[in-house]
Amino acid sequence: MAVLSRSNRERVRERPPRGKMTLLQKKEARWGLMFLSPWLIGFLAFYILPMLASFWFSLLDFNPAVPDQATYIGFENWTRALVIDQEVRLSFIRTLKFAAISLPVGLLFALFLAVLLNSKNVIGTNLYRTLFYMPSMIPVVATVLIWNGVLNEQTGWINVFIQNLTGIQATGTQGLRWLADPRLVYYAYTMFGLWGVGPAMIIFLAGLQGVPTELYEAAEIDGASWVQRLARITIPMITPVIFYQLVLGVIGSLQYFLAPFVLNRGTGFPEGMTRFYMVYFYKQSFTFFNMGYGATLAWLMFLVALVLTVVLFGTAKYWVFYAAEEK
Repeated sequence: MAVLSRSNRERVRERPPRGKMTLLQKKEARWGLMFLSPWLIGFLAFYILPMLASFWFSLLDFNPAVPDQATYIGFENWTRALVIDQEVRLSFIRTLKFAAISLPVGLLFALFLAVLLNSKNVIGTNLYRTLFYMPSMIPVVATVLIWNGVLNEQTGWINVFIQNLTGIQATGTQGLRWLADPRLVYYAYTMFGLWGVGPAMIIFLAGLQGVPTELYEAAEIDGASWVQRLARITIPMITPVIFYQLVLGVIGSLQYFLAPFVLNRGTGFPEGMTRFYMVYFYKQSFTFFNMGYGATLAWLMFLVALVLTVVLFGTAKYWVFYAAEEK
């Protein structure tokens, strides 16, 4: 049996009972809470309390124009949203359909630009990084209005380019009506998103530059092609970055609102295809002033986003690789 030295016996004697902190640890905890207190107060005042208030509103028949006439109706708003109001289900389906198109295209395009700018064979990469990032600095409203002109069926340069390149009638009344054709409108809105992939590109680029170069050198010695290196080294090593962008993309797609509202004022044109969930939420809350029902729709969106995020985190262990962990 080992014998403790005198210094070790003193350390054991000075150690506090299990579950209790020393005076130094208590002092450090107090200082830590003090420095965290501005954030904690802000989180409580601007996040937690408004969320609780919105849940209370969801139990009321509440019109903000006449707040003194608010009446408690229990879960009638929830029943209406989940069972009676079919537009809730339809707007969710439209949102998910649009996300199924725009999210993969946006992620792949940002990754493509990042891989391109990470190449040693591209000259002037710093300039290109700046140019690709600059459009994201333009306000979204201005971006939507710019693309409204670019995709104009009469004079939009995309239709002119397609017509001159392929000979297909793309302009005029028989041309491609990007923003008025239900079959094309989601692709048009996806183009809006490609305009602002700069931040995602920068994050992908940071992930690519964090891949150890010795892995590429070893692969080149073994005769691996560029495609093999991309599939076997690059993609697996940046899966944490892909996962991060995927989570943000899913949440952002569920909250898609500004482009259809700026272009159509929330009318859903064409044929209701752009009446996304957040557009319907806005109309109920701030056009019809049905704030109680709007709060219910907001909480329903929160729960759906929470479930999807939990599912993504649950599946991450099967495809996300962290270099520090053992497989």
